[in-house]
Amino acid sequence: MFHLIASSLDDLVSTLQTWLYVDVIQPLMFKFGWMDYDEDTYDALYPVIVGFLTIVAMYVVLRPLEALRPVEKWENRKAVRVDVLYSWIIKLGLFNLFFFFAFQPLFDNTQSWLRYHNIGTINLDNLWPGVTSQPLVSFLIYFVVIDFAGYWYHRWEHKFGIWWELHAVHHSQRQMSLWCDDRNHLLDDIIQAGFFAAIALAVGVAPAQFVVLTAVSNFLQSIQHTNARLNYGWLLERILVSPAFHRRHHAVGYGHEGTAYGCNFGVVLSWWDMLFKTASWNRTVEPTGIRDQIEGESYGEGFFSQHWLAFVRIARRLRSRAQAQGKDAAAL
Repeated sequence: MFHLIASSLDDLVSTLQTWLYVDVIQPLMFKFGWMDYDEDTYDALYPVIVGFLTIVAMYVVLRPLEALRPVEKWENRKAVRVDVLYSWIIKLGLFNLFFFFAFQPLFDNTQSWLRYHNIGTINLDNLWPGVTSQPLVSFLIYFVVIDFAGYWYHRWEHKFGIWWELHAVHHSQRQMSLWCDDRNHLLDDIIQAGFFAAIALAVGVAPAQFVVLTAVSNFLQSIQHTNARLNYGWLLERILVSPAFHRRHHAVGYGHEGTAYGCNFGVVLSWWDMLFKTASWNRTVEPTGIRDQIEGESYGEGFFSQHWLAFVRIARRLRSRAQAQGKDAAAL
C-alpha cells in the first residue's frame, strides 16, 4: 500500500517535472546559453515541485484549522507575512537550488574520496535483507536516524550563544502559525542543509528519498507551529511532537531562552525528549517569543532586518566575551 502511494506520488512529480522542464525551463536556458546546466537543472526541479505541493497541502489542510480552532486570536496577521516569504524561499526550493549548485561539487568530491579510499557508506537498507529493504521499513529507519540527528542539532542551536542568535530569528515570532516553521536565518539554513546532507550521505539515503524525507518532516513541523487546538491524545503525543508540546518550547521563559536550559527540542519525534529527559508536558498556553522582546530588544520585523540584527547580536556577544577575557587577563 505504502509503495503504491509513494509510486503514484513519484509519478505525479516526475510528470510535472518533465512538463515544466520541456515547456518552460529548457527554452529559457537555451535562450540564455545555460545548457551546460541542463541535466542538473532537470534534477533540481524535483525538490522544487515537491516543495510547491507541500505548500499547497499546508494551506489547504492547516489554514482552515487555524480559522476554526485557533489557540490565539489576533487582531491582524501582519507579523505572519514575513513568515510566508520564508516558507516560499525554503519549501519552494529557491534556497535548495542555490545550495545544489554551490555545494554539489563538494559532495561529489567527497564521494569520490570515499570510494578512492575504499570507505563505503552505511547502507541501512541491508541491515536485515528482505525486511529493511522494503520501502516503508527503510523509509522509517532513515526518518528515525535523521530525526535523531535533528534533535541534537536543535539542542546545539540553543546551547551555543552565537548559534542561538541565528536560531533566535525563528523564536522571535510571537504569532505562531503554520508558516513560521521556515522562519530561520539563512546562514543557519546553510549549516543545517550541510549537516543533514552529510548525515544522509553517510547512511546511504538516495537523493530522491532524501527529498521525500525532508518534505514529510517539514510538513509535520508546520503542523507543530499551527495556531490551532489539535489534540493528539496521550499515546500519539508520546510519539509525535504535537502543537501543544512544541508551543511549550516557544513559550517565553520556559522552553528555550539562554544556553543552560530548555525543553521539548524534538523535531518530529517526541520520544527523544523523553529519552534524554528534556520533555515538558505542561499544557498552559503561554505567550511565545523571547523575553528580550518584552524588555525592548528588537529582532526585526522584516526579512532583511531580522538577518542583519542577528549579526549585530553576535558581534555584541563577541565584544562582551573579549572584554571579559581582557578583565580576566588584567586581574592576573
